[in-house]
Amino acid sequence: MTETENQQPPAPFRLVYVPGVTPTKWLRVWEERLPDVRLELLQSAPADGHALLLSGGADAGLVRLPVDRTVLSAIPLYTETTVVVFPKDHWLAAAEEVTVADLAEEVVFHPQDDTLDWPELPGRPAFERPATTGDAIELVAANVGVLAVPQSLARLHHRRDLTYRTLLDVPQSQVALAWPEEATTDLVEEFIGIVRGRTANSSRGRTAAAEEQRRPSGTKKSKAQPQQRTAQADKGGGKPRPGRRTGGARTAQPKRGGSGGGRKK
Repeated sequence: MTETENQQPPAPFRLVYVPGVTPTKWLRVWEERLPDVRLELLQSAPADGHALLLSGGADAGLVRLPVDRTVLSAIPLYTETTVVVFPKDHWLAAAEEVTVADLAEEVVFHPQDDTLDWPELPGRPAFERPATTGDAIELVAANVGVLAVPQSLARLHHRRDLTYRTLLDVPQSQVALAWPEEATTDLVEEFIGIVRGRTANSSRGRTAAAEEQRRPSGTKKSKAQPQQRTAQADKGGGKPRPGRRTGGARTAQPKRGGSGGGRKK
């Protein structure tokens, strides 16, 4: 058995994500930049994503805030619009936007997996809380009440007989990239770079970040090399050849006998 055959494939990078979050675009970039490291997607209920990160079952997660910042690091990515879902023939369908006051006489479901931090629930409470957002959607379709959710969840549970409108002046859900603070690996840093939109050249993980921190302040590696090459070029020809000035920059004249059109003597 050869040495290549003995090598084990690298462990996958495990990314947990909660309902409503779509990691597809970041997955494509990951496959382009790290083709040898498989990205394993793990879908979980909203409350279970944090637990999976803390137990070591995932390396990073696309979850909804808040998270326990004493053990998890988190980078907020975006904030979702809150909408209210109702049947298409409901009177709210005539409105472009809905206010909390519009829901005063409506039964508003509050599922147990709700991701919104309500200081006070709008509308009238239902007789009992549905176990999941999916269960609440079924009750809305039965014309029993309405449901306020992040817009991505309204799209996830889309039904032809339901519609939704933006709900104004209410809590909104914030999606974040989170990971265990004590497990900030190179692969986690790579994924951070991807979700932040860094290019392949600028997203170099912790190695590049450490390099940058070790570099003395005031030095810029990218500019030092061209300056050094210019100095060496000036040394090679003794006196600098005369040139003409164009826009303040000095341009060397072409060599005699070359393709630049110089005359032979």
